[in-house]
Amino acid sequence: MTPAEDLRPRLLLVDDEPTNLHVLRHVLEADYRLLFATDGARALEIARSQQPQLVVLDVMMPGMDGYAVCAALKADPATAAIPVIFVTALADPQDEARGFDTGGVDYITKPISAATVRARVRNHLSLVRLQELRDTRLQLVQRLGRAAEYKDNETGMHVIRMSHFARLLALALGCSAAWAEDLLNAAPMHDVGKIGIPDAVLRKPGPLDAQEWDVMRRHPEIGAQIIGEHPAGLLAMARTIALQHHEKWDGSGYPQGLAGEAIALEARIVALADVFDALTSERPYKRAWTPEAAMAHIQEQAGRHFDPALAEHFQALLPQLLEIRQRWAD
Repeated sequence: MTPAEDLRPRLLLVDDEPTNLHVLRHVLEADYRLLFATDGARALEIARSQQPQLVVLDVMMPGMDGYAVCAALKADPATAAIPVIFVTALADPQDEARGFDTGGVDYITKPISAATVRARVRNHLSLVRLQELRDTRLQLVQRLGRAAEYKDNETGMHVIRMSHFARLLALALGCSAAWAEDLLNAAPMHDVGKIGIPDAVLRKPGPLDAQEWDVMRRHPEIGAQIIGEHPAGLLAMARTIALQHHEKWDGSGYPQGLAGEAIALEARIVALADVFDALTSERPYKRAWTPEAAMAHIQEQAGRHFDPALAEHFQALLPQLLEIRQRWAD
């Protein structure tokens, strides 16, 4: 029988004094797998090859001091995301500030308290785990959006462009950068419900009849069901967009017949971004409209299909919209 794999987080402890490493080992070895280095060059080598979850780093070392080691870790894409905690005898506030300036996430002065070191390490590893979960969730969201593209006749560039259009408009409206970034990542899932639409309807070359349109109009609700209920955050926004992006300002849209500001802001933004890119893109069944013609259509539909205030802001963004179209051309 092979021994069970040790899944404890891996820490790199760096100090030129073996006595200090022994103290840290005694404090941390029960909960973590430990790697050791007694100089900066070796620390960088181990960090690149072993990818520890966290580095505990002394400052005063011969050759490369701790500040130089931290700066080198942050300059290397392979190690830039590894958090660094300084543990040092340098207690001056200027030394502490320099540690944070070089990229450290914490600064502990010697002589150390075992409880403090354990708590700081545990807290920063929790933040690492939280970021890993966020990154994984974002990757899953993006891949689910890609799955929808395989079912539809739109190109991958379409969802990239319309997502950037949406983010640009959100920022122009004064939305926070974090909210606009969530919108950028949620918007590609607007048509994820098309996964549940039969190919005979979704890929029909000619116009849909009334019964087929009834089937097609189910995709917002299917999308909402796929994404599921979430109290807040990126997935909650993605669900709202999937469900509401075909609603219209005058209440004539679907599936719920919402009107005006009863339609969520994120869905109103995506509706504009989606239509603009669809109109200005060539498809097997139509030629591309000029950007000016597409904008004229949007202005004509302001107050009916689109939020008139958003349509006005969108019009003013035309130069930036064209830059996005050029950057992510089909």
